Amino acid sequence: MQRRRFLESAFLGSAAMLIGFPTRSAQAASTIKITKIRYYAAPNYNKPLFNQARGIVEIETNTGIIGIGEGGSKDMIEQCAQMMIGEDPFRIEHIWQYLYRGMFYPPGREKLHALGALEMALWDIKGKVLNVPVYELLGGSTREFIECYATGFRPSKAKTEEERATDCLKAGFRSYRIGPTGGNGDLPFDFFENADKTIDFSKRIDQAVGGKGNWAIDLHTRFDTPEAVKICSALEELSPYFVEDAIRSENPGVYRTFRQATKVPLAVGEQFGDRWDINELIEQHLIDYSRVTLPNCGGITELKKIASLCETHYIGMIPHFTGPLSTAALVHVLGSSSPSRVMMEIAGGEVERPAYFNDDYLNFSKGKLYLNPEPGLGVKFNPKKADFIMEITEKTKFPHPVLKSPDGAIHNW
Repeated sequence: MQRRRFLESAFLGSAAMLIGFPTRSAQAASTIKITKIRYYAAPNYNKPLFNQARGIVEIETNTGIIGIGEGGSKDMIEQCAQMMIGEDPFRIEHIWQYLYRGMFYPPGREKLHALGALEMALWDIKGKVLNVPVYELLGGSTREFIECYATGFRPSKAKTEEERATDCLKAGFRSYRIGPTGGNGDLPFDFFENADKTIDFSKRIDQAVGGKGNWAIDLHTRFDTPEAVKICSALEELSPYFVEDAIRSENPGVYRTFRQATKVPLAVGEQFGDRWDINELIEQHLIDYSRVTLPNCGGITELKKIASLCETHYIGMIPHFTGPLSTAALVHVLGSSSPSRVMMEIAGGEVERPAYFNDDYLNFSKGKLYLNPEPGLGVKFNPKKADFIMEITEKTKFPHPVLKSPDGAIHNW
């Protein structure tokens, strides 16, 4: 045991000296414990849904190191946080399994959102303690930058969608995303009328930007199958980068039929959670791009596992945009993963600048996102500019049974 600890310390020490970081031993890391977890609401955020929440979590350790994450509702964060007090924050996978499996029932997507926020903060802690960016802990960079697309393009002064799309591409974005016609306000949605109008709209955009994947469309699960097939079939002769959420997401198995009806590139997953929501779509080649994102899937580790699944089956990754900190975390994951095609969304074509984060929390330039070399996630949080909700300092008073195998791994109870 002493020899093993010596080798671990020697390895970490040598690596730290080679790359110029302070020495930290594995033994020292094991003494770090989670002591407090705080939750803040994002000021003025007008969509406080369970699975689109932008609350900020702070996980504080007995060493004073604080990690930050984004997402989760108050109740879900509170329940999970109470199970984490006293745990070693370096044991990220162990904690994830404990929270995922330790409540008997598998978590729903709302709880996964909270779990994703807390797990994100654990990676931030680990990076800060070891004084390295998270992407280095995930295997190091695999690409120089991450291409982006914009949904709408606010910097443009153009009056038509075609001109805005052209301006977006001139600004360096890889693609411009549009939506279907109709579906806004209180007017009834006519499926037949808007299927035809959406096809016509797509043709105009494709012609304006010259095809070649320079545009994409999100159908928002708005159409029933007949109209969705009609639209996708018509778009096959055009060149969209992807068609997103062509039909509803509750029954992923329907894509076994839908995939046979169209050859257009399909992107699915923004409404999904962990890998078990999307694994069959990937493994059976029923989609072309995964839209699963952070923190919805349950965290950085989970998204890395989905990335490996995508790479194995030659599926691209285009995670849905959620919140500003999650966008920063996505850069670390995609920038250290190897699916051949990845792309990220910048809503409106402009990076958000929340007052509670440092202004340069994202390295964004000319339509591309670059890896942040600062320790952890590279994002600084000012809690004075957010709305404090609660602080958790004690373990749950209602512990749930946890079954472990002889080697200490968690099993279902």
